[in-house]
Amino acid sequence: MSPFTVVIPARFASQRLPGKPLIDLAGKPMIQRVYEQAQLSQASRVVIATDDQRIADVVRSFGGECCMTRMDHVSGTDRVQEVTDALDLALDHLVINVQGDEPLIPPEVINQLANMLEHSPAPMATLAEPIETIEDLMDPNIVKVVTAENGDALYFSRAPIPWDRDRLANQIAVGARRHIGIYGYRVSLLNEFITWPPSHLEKIEKLEQLRIMERGVRINVQSAVVSIPPGIDTASDLERTLAVLASQ
Repeated sequence: MSPFTVVIPARFASQRLPGKPLIDLAGKPMIQRVYEQAQLSQASRVVIATDDQRIADVVRSFGGECCMTRMDHVSGTDRVQEVTDALDLALDHLVINVQGDEPLIPPEVINQLANMLEHSPAPMATLAEPIETIEDLMDPNIVKVVTAENGDALYFSRAPIPWDRDRLANQIAVGARRHIGIYGYRVSLLNEFITWPPSHLEKIEKLEQLRIMERGVRINVQSAVVSIPPGIDTASDLERTLAVLASQ
């Protein structure tokens, strides 16, 4: 596999869980758990991108690599690009964006994404997995994705897509999948991304990948090779993750 770099954006500000990256998870801050999971992958380098000195201090205290970034980025992808620029990565270098609130992210899917990028003509890649409950299908906090036969994304939405017109509204459409918020890109795409203003669909759905789709850029999507536990967005997510860690 070609060398690749994992970048983990981590902001202190959070509407639901302020200071989320530093929340204690069974004796370790969340950002440390994300970092350690990424280190178990085949990445040649793992870097945490933050705009807050408190996070940077914690990262350095456990021996992690940290890159300070600007505070005015409108998306995590913009923040990742600043890191790739600071590291002077080559245009064809592969970068995996692992969210800073995914403390249980399996290293296998990080490797999967890097492998997808290496072997696909699409400059961006991401993952999905089946939706199994009607509650998840209707939940706007769970992003859905539909794809073409070749695996390229057709659309991402917080709405329940695809909508099966001929079935009852309380049933899940065959093939409904949730998008998993881990991305892979080539540096060349990141450099283009920051020159594009936030797009119409991106602003209304609050999904940064739509900025790329509205430019006609391909995003390859595959089913994750292993199940990925949900990240931490709410207090209930936090309780669930703590329960998983307690059982390990």
